[in-house]
Amino acid sequence: MSTFTKKISIRWADLDPNFHMRHTAYYDFGAQHRIEILAQQGLTMQVMKEQHFGPIAFREECVFRKEIHLEDQITISTKIGKMKADASRWTIVHELRDDKNTLCAVITIDGAWMDKHLRKLAIPTPKLALEVMNSIPKTDDFNLL
Repeated sequence: MSTFTKKISIRWADLDPNFHMRHTAYYDFGAQHRIEILAQQGLTMQVMKEQHFGPIAFREECVFRKEIHLEDQITISTKIGKMKADASRWTIVHELRDDKNTLCAVITIDGAWMDKHLRKLAIPTPKLALEVMNSIPKTDDFNLL
């Protein structure tokens, strides 16, 4: 399995009173997977801290297709849906599927990189950020912004 796809374990704490995954848990799994992918490709939190930049979100949306329960075997996959050529702005798409490959949810996040010193949007540095973003698979309908 690639670093862009991961099996996730649904925890008791991820459930709501109806015994299916609470809506905010979807976003948590997406955020965790994005950070893991960046780190696995060499763009660690330490690198971002040293270079004074980091990701920011403009919009995040989840479309819920099928309930997820505690015993379900879920896989999350991550792809780039849109991106500027310099990787300064992007859209990341996560799909959560069960063990029958049924689409349970789609999380879409629009974001960019911010210079932590200037507190402004920026082209990511070092060059590693562009390389990492380009290494992430693209959706079938990928759009270069």
